[in-house]
Amino acid sequence: QVQLVESGGGLVQAGCSLRLSCVASGRTFGWYYMGWFRQGPGQEREFVVGISWRGRITDYADSVKGRFTISSDNANNKVYLQMNSLKPEDTAVYYCAAGPQRTVDVPQYVYWGRGTQVTVSS
Repeated sequence: QVQLVESGGGLVQAGCSLRLSCVASGRTFGWYYMGWFRQGPGQEREFVVGISWRGRITDYADSVKGRFTISSDNANNKVYLQMNSLKPEDTAVYYCAAGPQRTVDVPQYVYWGRGTQVTVSS
């Protein structure tokens, strides 16, 4: 089992930044692919960014390229999401997830955190 806990969400104005953190505990999971997803009100959960656990491979949704950056801290079992130039449409609950392979497909991720709310006001 892997437990994932997100933190760092909040209410910010458009153009501001936030840094989300995801800490993992439980089973050693060096072979997992880590993803950040988000789900806005009335919307389906969507892929935002992903990273291989060693950080050598990253993937970004087109909507966040150039604004968001994912990174990992293997020694502390953490994954970070730096979000810059936030827009109102970035408002959503952000989830950290772990899966066995590199994919943007929500069902392929096995472990999920409970999420952290990000609200961007205009």
